[in-house]
Amino acid sequence: MVQVNDRSYQWPKNPVVIVCIDGSEPTYIEQAVADGVMPWTKQLIEKTGADLRSDCVVPSFTNPNNLSIVTGVAPKVHGICGNFYYDRDNDVEVMMNDPSLLRTPTIFKAFQDQGAKIAIVTAKDKLRRLLGNELSIGGDNSAICFSSEKSDEVTVAENGIENVVDMVGMPVPSVYSAELSEFIFAAGVKLMETVRPDIMYLSTTDYIQHKFAPGSEGANSFYAMMDSYWSQLDALGAVIGMTADHGMNAKHNDDGQPNVIYLQDHIDQLLGTGKGRVILPITDPYVVHHGALGSYATIYIDSNVDQAALMTQLKAIEGIESVYSNQDGCREFELANDRMGDIIIVSTIHTVLGTSAERHDLSGLEVPLRSHGGVSEQTVPLLFNRPVSGVENRPRLRNFDVFDIALNHTQA
Repeated sequence: MVQVNDRSYQWPKNPVVIVCIDGSEPTYIEQAVADGVMPWTKQLIEKTGADLRSDCVVPSFTNPNNLSIVTGVAPKVHGICGNFYYDRDNDVEVMMNDPSLLRTPTIFKAFQDQGAKIAIVTAKDKLRRLLGNELSIGGDNSAICFSSEKSDEVTVAENGIENVVDMVGMPVPSVYSAELSEFIFAAGVKLMETVRPDIMYLSTTDYIQHKFAPGSEGANSFYAMMDSYWSQLDALGAVIGMTADHGMNAKHNDDGQPNVIYLQDHIDQLLGTGKGRVILPITDPYVVHHGALGSYATIYIDSNVDQAALMTQLKAIEGIESVYSNQDGCREFELANDRMGDIIIVSTIHTVLGTSAERHDLSGLEVPLRSHGGVSEQTVPLLFNRPVSGVENRPRLRNFDVFDIALNHTQA
């Protein structure tokens, strides 16, 4: 047994591959299976494996959920509560991609310390350093950890591998493409054929889900691609667990325009300029496909502001689903209090939250906006290619239970 973050994991009898399908609302898989483009997954659901549902972390964004999955605990423990936060003490807005912000070890680290071979392939380089935090790379029992985005820049010293592009046989993909995720799976199959890691983690990008609704040609083609690679990993003897970091929903009006509440404009009107700061934890370097618009925001207010009165005013805005104080919101969503503002806002299913209209460049949106971040994107798939037992009585499954189930509750 390997112990980490107050959870215990059995040593894998077969290689374990955990897949995080970024932005995968369960309907994507359900519709692709119904349309006949995921034959391997259809067999998994009907005969050979387990098709479950789970809740992701809210805010339903990439960083907090990937880090919950790979630590096995909620953000109140590991500390990564969004893609982006405001450091009030230093008056600076910070990307949450620095490993120094992570407060707990990963499952990868705990297993590598016991001699396991680890391989991590992620889409965007923003996640790579967080996922590979504290791993031994470049020495004895080196872990492999790289992104498809920077696959042509890998080195043994930095990533535990070299010549990845040649190994995979694909050119370096555009960061805004389906191929960015396909590269991950192609690399995963090659690594399973050669290195055969004990534990492998494959984390995709949600570019396709931001563009295409479930059942569309673009979505079905993407899910058919994943089905093909999963079947190859299955044939190589891997135990595979698949989940998502969040779901995805349409966030636009009938005319196709983004359905946005610009919170900073409301705050400035209610309080006056400079009395409150809106932070959007969806913000990252890759905003073309979502315009930094999601269904979750946090607000920092001056100490002399009447918080209760402001919360009442915010609740009255059409499209706002919930308004919490820091204490109540962090308790509800299992977040670290010091990484959130004084007020937490969640919007309704088809509404997104922005700062000021002038601060969002939406010119890159090629199709009507689809995004995530709220409770409406919390339900995600949880699938395994082996039968699962011993979890029937759990009151709630989380996406960060995927390692526990794959290692402790699947039949070898």
